[in-house]
Amino acid sequence: MISATQQKIADELDVRARKYLRGDGANLETLRDKKLKGQLVNREKLYGQSAKAAAKAEKWLLPSDEGYLEPEGLEKTWMIKQESIVREVDISSFRKPFDMILPDLGPYKLEYTPSGRYMVMGGRKGHLAMIDMLNMNLIKEFQVRETVRDVVFLQNEQFFAVAQKKYPYIYNWRGTEIHCLKEHGAALKLQFLDKHFLLASVNKSAQLHYQDVSTGVIVANYRTGLGRTDVMQVNPYNAVIGLGHSAGKVTMWKPTSAKPLVTMLCHFGPVTDIAFHKGGHLMATTGMDHKIKLWDIRKFGLLHSYTAHAQMLDFSQKGMLALGNKSHVHIWRDSGNQDYKQYMSHEMVKGYQLAKVCFRPYEDVLGIGHSMGLSSIIVPGAGEPNFDSWVANPYETKKQRREKEVHALIDKLQPETIMLEPTKIGTLKPRRTKANPTKKEIQEEMESAIDAAKNITFKKKTKGRNKPSKRTKKKEEGVFKAKRPFLEQKTEERPFKRQKKEEVELPKALQRFSRKKAQ
Repeated sequence: MISATQQKIADELDVRARKYLRGDGANLETLRDKKLKGQLVNREKLYGQSAKAAAKAEKWLLPSDEGYLEPEGLEKTWMIKQESIVREVDISSFRKPFDMILPDLGPYKLEYTPSGRYMVMGGRKGHLAMIDMLNMNLIKEFQVRETVRDVVFLQNEQFFAVAQKKYPYIYNWRGTEIHCLKEHGAALKLQFLDKHFLLASVNKSAQLHYQDVSTGVIVANYRTGLGRTDVMQVNPYNAVIGLGHSAGKVTMWKPTSAKPLVTMLCHFGPVTDIAFHKGGHLMATTGMDHKIKLWDIRKFGLLHSYTAHAQMLDFSQKGMLALGNKSHVHIWRDSGNQDYKQYMSHEMVKGYQLAKVCFRPYEDVLGIGHSMGLSSIIVPGAGEPNFDSWVANPYETKKQRREKEVHALIDKLQPETIMLEPTKIGTLKPRRTKANPTKKEIQEEMESAIDAAKNITFKKKTKGRNKPSKRTKKKEEGVFKAKRPFLEQKTEERPFKRQKKEEVELPKALQRFSRKKAQ
């Protein structure tokens, strides 16, 4: 006998398994071929077993489901305020939204680790701090007494880089200065490529630098040639760096190419920010022409264009798009076919000027850096509900962190692996067929054809028909036949030369009408 609980679990698994099935099963009753019928029966059985296995894995290994705001009747989701959301969430989520008022040292930039546990923030006037977001504990806080333009974590929470007034600096979690990267100059923006251990920066002179943080070697240093910019973002799919320029162009770079891989005219004014989707095939750009555009990077085509203004953009793990402008924050959500509609909105206190918006990984939280400190709001459905401990573990121990860092160094990818389409790595390059072969190639081909014709052995014939003169004549005919197509090709390619006319000396009265020779 099956208990009620077991029956309930079985029914739930059947419902979950339906979305993993490959459509309706084939109608096998009309088949007359017994062998084909048996093969299809086994195939359908395997499909059913794989769907059930996927449903079990989803139930027991992925216990959390993402949730979204669901309006009732004529209600709109973007009209729901943060106060209403906070009243309805559980105790653990109740602590996530906060406002940290720091009016003297802003505006603030912030960055999260890939696991979402730690956050580093940097104030424009030199204030740096690192916070454990899980326990809301301050790990370290110090003052560098210098302008801070950007902050970014390196391979883990133990080290982070800060773009200061003259050079970028690397600090550890205790606040100790580890390195001063003078080769980068006055960096305006920093990005870290975690699979390649590369720190990328763009400075005031519009120079793009790549430095390997595991060896300290400068991998590349290129001049962009399109003027000063502080708009830089890395594509998580292929590690290609995207730069936005004042001429409305977006360029994409890799460390092994001195010229941009792609140059796109995206706006009719300066580009203010760009953002890449987690999948790597969708790019959002915003500019001073009051346009927000979505691009398909696979074909470099425009998908949608919206009339709106934003100074900063960021994509969440589930594909939501955060827009920041002055003291307004808007969150857009994909309504189907990559057409984004407004999902939420949040108004800061009047007078707050936004500096950065950043989604926290594996949490439904959006971090906001502004002129008066930091804020955090709840965005239902923004983060991935289930984390993979092999990729990013918020609860990892000291031993696990060390092992992960060693494995990351062993599996470090070389700069040559950065390309627009990383699936081409490991495939053979197709052979190029030249339409017009060179003279050397034609000569070599003709010589090989002549050698093959000379080495032909003829059958021995009856007496009188196997004379040496006849055999020599046949060989000569074979050599001529082998050379003939190459000789015909030469005559076709030979240009027609005009015969020079004999120069006749004209009388003095007509000499002024004659063509003058080029000096």
